[in-house]
Amino acid sequence: MNDQLRSLKQLHGAKLGATDGEIGHVRDVYFDDRTWAVRYLVADTGNWLPGRQVLLAPPALADWDETGGVLNVNLSRRQIEKSPAMAEHLPLSRQYEEDYYRYYGWPSYWQGEGVWDAGTFPVVGQPPTAAGTARNRPEAHLRSTAAVTGYQVRGVDGTQGQISDFLLAAEEWTLASLVIRIGHRFSGAEVILPTGAVERISYEDSTVYVSLTMAAIGLCPPRHGAPPLPRTLELLHQVADL
Repeated sequence: MNDQLRSLKQLHGAKLGATDGEIGHVRDVYFDDRTWAVRYLVADTGNWLPGRQVLLAPPALADWDETGGVLNVNLSRRQIEKSPAMAEHLPLSRQYEEDYYRYYGWPSYWQGEGVWDAGTFPVVGQPPTAAGTARNRPEAHLRSTAAVTGYQVRGVDGTQGQISDFLLAAEEWTLASLVIRIGHRFSGAEVILPTGAVERISYEDSTVYVSLTMAAIGLCPPRHGAPPLPRTLELLHQVADL
């Protein structure tokens, strides 16, 4: 995938191709609600592995074939089939993640202080200050983008819209922005809100709390008809400073 912001809606339903054949399609995306890093894609394997939930971490993901609509995975079908099985729903236990990363031989993303460990693809943030073990870090704050889509967005002075999509920084595998629908749920305009403006996500209230006023949210760049990417990023930084 190239260096640009991508809609997660483009990924949902995309075919997944292992090194030796198709393995299904993307059903969901799990992200860390503190760092906004994408930790796993959830694969719907159909009749191939019925009853199994298959997770694909960013180190397993290769190039995106836009022509064929396929996200290629640098693992074989057998590797995926033999990977540790997990429960059907979140939360994931840290023990499961330890087993998962050990099985594939990848450095653990939680060993360090950055978004990703220095030995793991992709490399984002600062290199780790110490190695440590998984139990030196708190349990992962993994959330489902499918579940969070539709949550209300509440500014410092009131509610302003709902989440309709996420924009992915493809090279870093982090969620750079939320797409907020303002006004009517079906006909309202969509604006791009930087994830850095999010203070917390309340799963009990189905609400995302942000540090901006309702007026500032309304000044965010439009999702459609937005200026070129460099100017859009500049506007996002300006809004974040309001």
